[in-house]
Amino acid sequence: MRFTASILGEMVKPINRRRFQAIVARHEGDAYDKSFRSWDHLMVLIYAQLGGATSLRSLEAGWNANSQHHYHLGSAPLRRSTLSDAGRRRPEAVFAELFAQLAGQLDREMRREGTVLLRLIDATPIPLSKLCAWAKSNGRIHGMKLHVVYDPNSDCPRVLQITDANVNDAQIGRTVTIEKGATYVFDKGYCHYGWWTAIAGEDAFFVTRPKSNMRLDVLAKRAIGDASGDGFTVLEDAEVRLASKGDSKLPIRLRRVLVKRENGDIITLLSNDLKRSAVEIAALYKGRWQIELLFRWIKQHLKIRKFLANNDNAIRLQLFAAMIAFALLRIAARAHRVGLSILRFTDLVGCCLFQRRDIAAIERPPPVNPSRAKPTASANQLAFRYA
Repeated sequence: MRFTASILGEMVKPINRRRFQAIVARHEGDAYDKSFRSWDHLMVLIYAQLGGATSLRSLEAGWNANSQHHYHLGSAPLRRSTLSDAGRRRPEAVFAELFAQLAGQLDREMRREGTVLLRLIDATPIPLSKLCAWAKSNGRIHGMKLHVVYDPNSDCPRVLQITDANVNDAQIGRTVTIEKGATYVFDKGYCHYGWWTAIAGEDAFFVTRPKSNMRLDVLAKRAIGDASGDGFTVLEDAEVRLASKGDSKLPIRLRRVLVKRENGDIITLLSNDLKRSAVEIAALYKGRWQIELLFRWIKQHLKIRKFLANNDNAIRLQLFAAMIAFALLRIAARAHRVGLSILRFTDLVGCCLFQRRDIAAIERPPPVNPSRAKPTASANQLAFRYA
């Protein structure tokens, strides 16, 4: 009989075990937990994300109830105390580097020739309960921040960093590797003149909003042309420079675009792109809403509202595991050419994790006894004549 892997087994196939072990060895991920390896930890946390486990007790019960699948997953039964200890001691870099590999794989599979190299940068808060007394506050939330560099063309977070809630967004933005020819779109929280200059120095572009106290001098007005866009109208397009008498001068040419939205609000955009039309620049900033939709999807459909532990390291591991599950869902949907919406596909995967079914036909019921031929009726059956 032909072996059919479970849905969970199919989902984790894109993870190269040899490369993962190289990551573990590089970061000494199994130094303190040799009986519960990094691979076991990864499988359990991916199962928790896709299966909807919200506590250590339910995770242990659900995982151990399907012990017949552990061998093919390369894993073993779970104990709550072992998982709790591993959450405190296993380096988060193990899961962080694995996510970076999967993100690169997803980007290669979904890249389209001729598309604009676009990167959306933003951060979303991760509120934590009062039990996490170590968590810091930024005045609005008590918890952590998830910083993401998102590629909307491939629906893939390219860079992921987790910090305390009081870390400035611009501080993380400056650590992003700048890609030549790319366009970076971010809000006014990423205002840092040195970083903007570095982006321009790499022949890349940015589109952002200036802070309210930023003073600009108009050097020349630019012709607008067609001022109407999708849900907005361009009011003004001008080349400007920073009006500063101190050391915070920007040695690059800037462009200011005034845009009026459908609701009547007027916003100011700032960019170093002097070639695109004003409508195109406004459309790029409007597209920044896609990263907000990504954050909403992650918070609604991944398990990052309730955590399996209260310590800093375990929460970081669970966040990285959530994003690894996110990447595996996208890779599986692409590789098996699933025609369902990603939301419907995610729900079905969660319901069928330990069923041996074809991912491409996950919405259809499995065949009954596929290895046994169906009996055919005898011609003499109704006459009660049997040989």
